[in-house]
Amino acid sequence: MAQQTIRFRIRPDGRVEELVEGVQGSACEQLTEGIETRLGCVQQRRPTAEAFQQPVVQTGSELQSAVRTTLPI
Repeated sequence: MAQQTIRFRIRPDGRVEELVEGVQGSACEQLTEGIETRLGCVQQRRPTAEAFQQPVVQTGSELQSAVRTTLPI
């Protein structure tokens, strides 16, 4: 299983950007649902091309997906 990473960037205006790596398909939203609920209302969700990939059984390197989410504080 690939490493799953959630990165946060807090902007000077108080917005929080969330970037998820190592998660494919809709599992990204399931992973971050609780965090987003606590932070506030999601203003924007921009899935990357990798977010549309479906989980694939691989031997060797794992595929990664990323979704960037912006939340107000």
